[in-house]
Amino acid sequence: MIQTSGVIICLGYIFGLLFTAVPWGGVWILILGIVGAILFRRRTSIQQLAQKAEKAGSKNKAVPNTWQTNPHPRIWLAAGLVGLLATLYFQWRVPQPGAKDISQFVPPGNSSNQEQLVIVRGEVASNPRLTRSQRGQFWLEATQIDEVKNEKGSAGVPKGVTGKLYVTVPILQATGLYPSQQIAVTGILYKPKAASNPGGFDFQKFLKQEGTFAGLIGRQINVLDQERKWGWWQIRERIVRSQVRWLGIPEGPLVSAMVLGSKAVDLPYDIRDLFVQAGLAHALAASGFQTSLILSVILQLTRRAKKATQFTLGFLALIIFLSLTGFQPAVLRAVIMGFAALVGLLLKRKVKQFGSLLLAATLLLVFNPLWIWDLGFQLSFLATLGLIVTVPALVNRLAWLPPAIASLIAVPLAATLWTLPVQLSVFGVVPSYSLLLNVVSTPLISIISIGGIISALVGLIWTQAGSFIASVLHYPTDWLIKLVEFFSKLPGNSVAVGSISTWQLLTIYLLIILVWLVPWWQRRWWVANVIAIGLVFIPLWHSTNTLFRITVLESGTEPIVVVQDRGTVTVINSGDEGTGRFTILPFLQQQGINQINWAIATDFQGNESNAWLELLQRLPIKNFYEYSPNPENSIATQAIQQELQKHQGFYQPMAVGQAVKTGLIVAQLINAQLPILQLQILDQNWLLVGNVKSKEVQQLVKNGSLPRPQVLWCSPQSLKDLVIALQPQVAIASSVNFDPKVLSELNQSQTKLFFTGRDGAIQWTPDGQFEAFIEAAENKSSIL
Repeated sequence: MIQTSGVIICLGYIFGLLFTAVPWGGVWILILGIVGAILFRRRTSIQQLAQKAEKAGSKNKAVPNTWQTNPHPRIWLAAGLVGLLATLYFQWRVPQPGAKDISQFVPPGNSSNQEQLVIVRGEVASNPRLTRSQRGQFWLEATQIDEVKNEKGSAGVPKGVTGKLYVTVPILQATGLYPSQQIAVTGILYKPKAASNPGGFDFQKFLKQEGTFAGLIGRQINVLDQERKWGWWQIRERIVRSQVRWLGIPEGPLVSAMVLGSKAVDLPYDIRDLFVQAGLAHALAASGFQTSLILSVILQLTRRAKKATQFTLGFLALIIFLSLTGFQPAVLRAVIMGFAALVGLLLKRKVKQFGSLLLAATLLLVFNPLWIWDLGFQLSFLATLGLIVTVPALVNRLAWLPPAIASLIAVPLAATLWTLPVQLSVFGVVPSYSLLLNVVSTPLISIISIGGIISALVGLIWTQAGSFIASVLHYPTDWLIKLVEFFSKLPGNSVAVGSISTWQLLTIYLLIILVWLVPWWQRRWWVANVIAIGLVFIPLWHSTNTLFRITVLESGTEPIVVVQDRGTVTVINSGDEGTGRFTILPFLQQQGINQINWAIATDFQGNESNAWLELLQRLPIKNFYEYSPNPENSIATQAIQQELQKHQGFYQPMAVGQAVKTGLIVAQLINAQLPILQLQILDQNWLLVGNVKSKEVQQLVKNGSLPRPQVLWCSPQSLKDLVIALQPQVAIASSVNFDPKVLSELNQSQTKLFFTGRDGAIQWTPDGQFEAFIEAAENKSSIL
């Protein structure tokens, strides 16, 4: 009864934290606790009456005491109160910038033409890492800020500050930095932006989870303290160097990542992306597998020693492993469960894995309740829960197979079942061959992990010996990389189904729990599968066949338009490579789009459509139209044609005046010298105008070359002239900073203005108004 009560109290705390996403969540969890107390009180009373009646009928008959296993009603009430307190505790622990936080010193409206250099002094809080833009990145605990008045130096008065900064610097400036080092960074302070496009990365939310509210674009670093202080980073660095020395790159960093976790190792992004897209991201995360492996080796080597000795050595091994990996939530969860197993060994008692997992989750969320929304914590907890409660049932159903093979299939299948709904909610993509790849790659992952741990231990004692042992792993590691590459190149290696909503997520998990706990559903598990699949694909099918929507993405200086026309997708322009990877692809995945039917490249900024290659490597394009001044000399165009041929796509150079019809849209480039694209969408005329000068605008208007549009997109430099001349109903510009006087003049016109730099993506449907993504997201957040 005590164990059951503890489970209910822990669940009350966890659900209380989850209910922070619901209006008045604490009140609702308390009401649920009261309802549970009332229902179980009635149930207990009925069972007590049945017990008395049974005693009266037969005094000698044994009376079943099953009712005593039910928790007392006050336990449910206590769980509701704990849940209420959890919501309050969560709000109390949400990071907020203090009065002297470094973010308070970010100049308002900081922009490229109003850059203010500052010198920030502080202590390095992490090892430098390489970003995708090939810059060094690290965390800095700020202690002092000083404003730079001129190029020769600083004339400001230093001010004491607090808080942590997200710092990026040129890679050579970051080389040689280490934690606890005192430095001064000269650069530009900025505040992080929230997601500007659907499916985009929320940098502001990411930093807030780390307790950070500002970033620093560093230009120069001055080291103030040359003394090297001891830290776990030195041991971690010694292990990585030992394994990389003879293994090379990328094999060496991959082995280190599989031992210490990718967050503790600077793993190349191409390898990291390859594993994530193939559904093997868990292989790069230090967690339960490594913890179990370490404990197994320790207990096997000390099997003849006393229990106290085994406990002590196991405890020390877990502490060392935890320190090396950097106290990540997934590792903390695994280590706490490992401690529970050691305690059970010492006390000669069998530890229930479910209770151990629940206790670990509760302790971690008491330590940091914000981890309830940490994706790594969620996936680690759900995958472990699946291994505990679902693997035995799957192994029983696979009893016709040899036990080793049945276990090999059951483990990744159970983890996938419990984590896939969350992955669909966040990413909206299903790795098609993930299960098969996990089954095939498990032996290689086991060999590499075991060998990596052994080489790490030996490398700490004798670096060259550790390098020699790591070199033995060259072929298994190389085979693993090639195996992942093979599966990633198979047709349909990932299927975008769109990000599922909260109600879909909760319903699917309810079905999983019913199959876990209720015998009726266990016998009809296939019904639950059919319902879950229907919950994902029926809304997707309905949306694909009925939705007509135009989205103008926030992408900087080039207009990128995505048209969803009842299953037919048109993409106009692509921006640079970063825009394709971090803006267009996440949006298409969130919408469940797996191919582009029509692509129109107008080369507004003269970048030769660099992002189209990135898109083509991930999604097939059926029809590609491109306008380029010299397409025969464009290397990018030749590469695009080669990629199109792989998917039997059609390439067509686009001429001025040529009308391209894509479903309900007619696109036409109306000027050869200036980038001007006209779109006829239903009964609306859209005009996309590139960077044109004021005199050119006036000349075009006089010549009648510019038709009056209902919707105008243009650069901020020509916004005033074009709005006055064309008087559109809606005008969209890219800049977030605008001259207040000019903006005041424009607001007096009948034109409704949007700025993607301020408002994010702009979306329109035929039966609705134009909607700004950031405003819609803020309204949704205020409701939640």
